[in-house]
Formats: sequence, C-alpha cells, structure tokens
Amino acid sequence: MGKEKNPRRVADNEAMAKLRMLRTSPQKLNLVAAMIRGKKVEKALTDLTFSKKRIAEDVKKCLQSAIANAENNHNLDVDDLIVAEAYVGKNLIMKRGRPRARGRYGKIMKPFSEITIKVRQIEEQA
Repeated sequence: MGKEKNPRRVADNEAMAKLRMLRTSPQKLNLVAAMIRGKKVEKALTDLTFSKKRIAEDVKKCLQSAIANAENNHNLDVDDLIVAEAYVGKNLIMKRGRPRARGRYGKIMKPFSEITIKVRQIEEQA
C-alpha cells in the first residue's frame, strides 16, 4: 500500500534543470538565457563558454545538468538535444542601504533570480 508515482512534469522526450538563488538580476540573466534558446546544446555550451557575461558560467552549469538529466534519467541521445526553453524568474531581494546627504537613506536592492532550462530531443530528418 504505497503512494502512486508522481506524473512527469515534462514530456517523454524532454528533461529539465533548475538553478535557484543566482546573485544577479532577472533582466541580466534573461539576456544570457535568450542567447541559448532554440539552439543545439553543443552550440549553446560553446556560446556560454566564450561569453563575457559573469553569470554565463552558472547558466552553463545548469545546461550541463539538464543534459546529464536527459542522458542518465531519461535515456535521451545527447547529440539530438536542443534547448527547448530557458526562462528566468525572480527570487528574493536583499535590501541594503547607505546613508546619504541631509539625513536621507539610499536604498540598495540586491536581487536574486532563478533559471529553468528544458532540453528536448529532436528526431533527425533523414
């Protein structure tokens, strides 16, 4: 008498990885996510490796995790994978401040964000 198995959140030909608490704003992270959307995973990894953006290294880690999930957990072929979706969400915001002139207080917002990457196996057209 056990619990029923949870249904998969993604389709049978997909795998995903999520990275939370990235110390950057969602707007900056979305620039990097837009760079890899719809590309083959080899090309996306190359683009992230040579990107000048600081956060690209963390996005690359997330993409590698999604590829590993596809290969090990869902038995998908790595050579046929594309980045189907890469979307960004907000996370918490650390609120800091700094004293300013005339008794005022300057707000400093330090945002965190999260990224979800889904990879999909496509069939080769022969």
